[in-house]
Amino acid sequence: MPETYSMDEQRRFWLTFGVLFLFLAAVRVASAQQISPAPLPPAEPGNATTKNDDDLDFLNQSMEQISRTQVRVPSMDVEVSTVTKQDSTVGQSPAAVFVISNEMIRRSGATSVPEALRMAPGVEVARVNSHAWAISIRGFNARFSNKLLVLVDGRVVYNQLFAGVYWDVQDMMLEDIERIEVVRGPGGTLWGANAVNGVINIITKKAQDTQGTLVSVGGGNLDRSINAVRVGGSDGDGFHWRMYGRHFERGPEYSPDGAHDDWRMGQGGFRVDWDLDRSKSSTLTVLGNFYGGDEGQRYIAPVPSFPYFQEILEDESVSGSNVLARFTRKIDDESDWSLLAYFDQTYRNQYIMRQQMNTMDFEFQHRFPVGERHHIIWGLLYRQISDRLPTQSFSASFDPTRRTTDLFSGFVQDEITLVEDRLSLILGTKLETNSFTGFEYQPSARVLWTPDRRHTGWAAISRAVRTPSRFEEDATANMGPFPVQIGEDWYAGFYRLIGNRRILSEDVISYEIGYRTQVTDRFSWDIATFFNSYDHLIWSQPGMPFFEDTYVVIPAAEANGWYGQTYGFELAAQYEVSETWRLSGSYSFLRMVLRSRPGFDPDYESSVGNSPVNQVRFYSWWDLGSRWEFDMGLRYVDVLPTQNVPSYVT
Repeated sequence: MPETYSMDEQRRFWLTFGVLFLFLAAVRVASAQQISPAPLPPAEPGNATTKNDDDLDFLNQSMEQISRTQVRVPSMDVEVSTVTKQDSTVGQSPAAVFVISNEMIRRSGATSVPEALRMAPGVEVARVNSHAWAISIRGFNARFSNKLLVLVDGRVVYNQLFAGVYWDVQDMMLEDIERIEVVRGPGGTLWGANAVNGVINIITKKAQDTQGTLVSVGGGNLDRSINAVRVGGSDGDGFHWRMYGRHFERGPEYSPDGAHDDWRMGQGGFRVDWDLDRSKSSTLTVLGNFYGGDEGQRYIAPVPSFPYFQEILEDESVSGSNVLARFTRKIDDESDWSLLAYFDQTYRNQYIMRQQMNTMDFEFQHRFPVGERHHIIWGLLYRQISDRLPTQSFSASFDPTRRTTDLFSGFVQDEITLVEDRLSLILGTKLETNSFTGFEYQPSARVLWTPDRRHTGWAAISRAVRTPSRFEEDATANMGPFPVQIGEDWYAGFYRLIGNRRILSEDVISYEIGYRTQVTDRFSWDIATFFNSYDHLIWSQPGMPFFEDTYVVIPAAEANGWYGQTYGFELAAQYEVSETWRLSGSYSFLRMVLRSRPGFDPDYESSVGNSPVNQVRFYSWWDLGSRWEFDMGLRYVDVLPTQNVPSYVT
């Protein structure tokens, strides 16, 4: 798809890119001077503090050792668990991973999870209206981005009705988030279908880390009020708990005719963490949440009689609840097993249709070594999703109005040590059977190279799938109206999308190579490159038009009519200027080339224009004494041709 850029847009991009380039050049010069590490504080009795010298191999430390080791910029040693489904570090992760810490969220000024995700390289975040977001990784951005898997404490929030995430109901107390792990690239081997372009894992704090009382009050011209209270306690013998309540009200965005997208939501919840024995080898976590609110909606809905459209102004009610329990048994440092179960219920009442969805999920996972060179992790999963769509309309209808789907899956992964402390090979696959397309497989092979404590190289080849949504299989939806000329007469026309239960899953073969380094104690950077080859992409296939009553219908059945490639890279760096001042920045580049098979709607190519080719981010975090902080952020987002959005800096 051809793209054009105005001179102003080009100047704006190169100015922003030049700032980032000068920043990287400056810190590279500074990194040539060896900076002596600061002395470690005295060790507590019984806890020997690890020395911070060149002979120390950070990549092979346990998490407990890392927590006692002082480093200036611990980018290689940041804890992650999403890449391999076990506690690890960024330096030991053979994937493109970025961690958004609680401190970063607090100092960014973000008031919601989507706003916080803007800090991660390779992530595309666009606000649709006051309460709706379009979020994706490495392309294909849309209101419901169907190639991204999102989890909250292990609970999958991907919605199979429209194949995406309702971000409005993933709101939470940002103070309770421990970190957000953003993994770019396929994650289907461990996490299953729909983790095609990436995984976002939101991990909340343990109850023992949120003791006491917290009261938070805020507001502004759009976020009119954001109020929360949290209380935590314990019995002093391994049982910790917390409860919270939150309410917010957000006003409408700007629109000349009135946006009517104001948003009000109340929510509450609890978390319990219980050490069942004094050795802390058996732990039980139980957490739950409930929410309810109203969202303003303003849109044009098609109707089957003159004037063939109707403006809808409504307040859509949204509510839901969920509860999760996890039992973990630690056998030793290299062996453990866990059981996870959760129930999630969501309800939405809107003009187009009412929808209710219930999800039950049961998972088992086991980790153990085999000899000295093999570390196995495997697991089983069963998930049942039942939905009820009682209200049908000319805009959208489902047949059947009720459906229950089942998912059975198992995975196994072996981390093979080829050269001790230096070279590892990770092989694994996910096998599953689902109610949409039947049997699916998602293998991967990854190589991790750690020549020393400051450098990590990795490469991966993966296959992942995106199963069809309920909408793509069972829905009939009318879009329009638009004028249709037949002879000398004009008629109202509708584009009718028709579900198809014979479509296949979308699939991708992904090739990735990455490198990260801790150049000095103050400066680190990493780069990740990728090439993705997609096939069986789902889009509509137009048929022969026909008359229905007084209007014309162009039928279009869902089918696997598109294929293509995406490629690009993400570069990120951070530099600690001093003990009180830290800089970070990133640059993301993406190209999408999509092609259709004969007879398919060419509009799918417009999805290329929903994702920016270039993105630049720059942040400064500065502590002014013990009571004041001065933080700044700069983002450049390239032009979005499909949405007629020019490039911008914010």
